[in-house]
Amino acid sequence: MKKQLLEFAHGRSGDKGDAANIGIIAYDDKGFEIIKKQLTVSRVKRHFEGICFGEVERYELPNLRALNFLLHNTLGGGGTVSLKHDAQGKTLAAALLRMEIEI
Repeated sequence: MKKQLLEFAHGRSGDKGDAANIGIIAYDDKGFEIIKKQLTVSRVKRHFEGICFGEVERYELPNLRALNFLLHNTLGGGGTVSLKHDAQGKTLAAALLRMEIEI
């Protein structure tokens, strides 16, 4: 059965220069186990195909039941120079939360 990630977690995103920073925080321990298994670097990279042109890094924060992703070369140079509508990556967490995952 497929469900959207937003049923298990919430998220925040922003910018670190030209890299987007996305934090996904599970609502509970069960949700954290699901996102740890399902949100791989390769899946996140595929999800942002055409947006993320660099490496994707993943960091686990188990005490917060969270994963943090850095998507390099994503923001068109960063907030002060980018011509993108979302030059600071504020909408990327919402986009990732709509990813369907297998349960």
